[in-house]
Amino acid sequence: MNLITIKNYIFPSTLEEAYGHLISNKNATLIGGGAFIRMGSKNISTAIDLSKCGLNSINELKESIEIGAMVTLGEIEASPILNKNFNNMLSNSVKEIVGVQLRNIATVGATVYSKYGFSDFNTALMVLDTKVKLYKGGIIPLEAFMAEKVASKDILQSIIIKSKYKNVSFKSMRNSRGDYAILNIAVSKNPTIKIAVGARPGRAVLAYNTMEYISNYGVNNKNLKDIYDIISNEIVFGSNSRGSSQYRQAICKVLLKKALLEVGYLEA
Repeated sequence: MNLITIKNYIFPSTLEEAYGHLISNKNATLIGGGAFIRMGSKNISTAIDLSKCGLNSINELKESIEIGAMVTLGEIEASPILNKNFNNMLSNSVKEIVGVQLRNIATVGATVYSKYGFSDFNTALMVLDTKVKLYKGGIIPLEAFMAEKVASKDILQSIIIKSKYKNVSFKSMRNSRGDYAILNIAVSKNPTIKIAVGARPGRAVLAYNTMEYISNYGVNNKNLKDIYDIISNEIVFGSNSRGSSQYRQAICKVLLKKALLEVGYLEA
């Protein structure tokens, strides 16, 4: 049985207050929606709940969209603003995650800040022009944030995405609906190509060598094998209970082809 014990539960009304609690107690925890904390046993000395800090909105700006850290994955799935700008890709990336109850609890901030290796949402964000807004660290590209090995204590306020991405695709493979992905892939064409691979089972990464090859030579039925070889060699695949590294490598080729077809890089 999973058992969570919390000594102090705090509802700060400002980010400054929340940050003060975070740095003053080395065992303080930002709980987000608390979805994944509930999956194990844990003793938390101070739980910091950000639900009163005004971080629960999706705002369409002139050239970007800002998504607050306390927005849930369920709200991502249903948002007409996001679906209009990104051709339903962000909705597609979250709609198969476990179940409705979890999607209505799990938050954007916890998903992105924790850099979960199983995250479908983070993979989709990697192929958009996405930045993270940190309370102390400022605004930095998601790509740089994801590459950090050890993050200092900070609070993710929001993510900011350049709007009007239409040629985008998200594909994933699962053993069953609602299960975590065995592998996921996102591709964008705006106008240059971006390819991200996640649930490897490590955190999402960009396939730089594959992207460079496609930028130089395009995609056609004659060079597909070369593209498969490049992405298989540059992406590190691991094994876990959902699949072996060899299985993930094989799935990667199938998902990549589907995504390339969807964004118009390859004709059927």
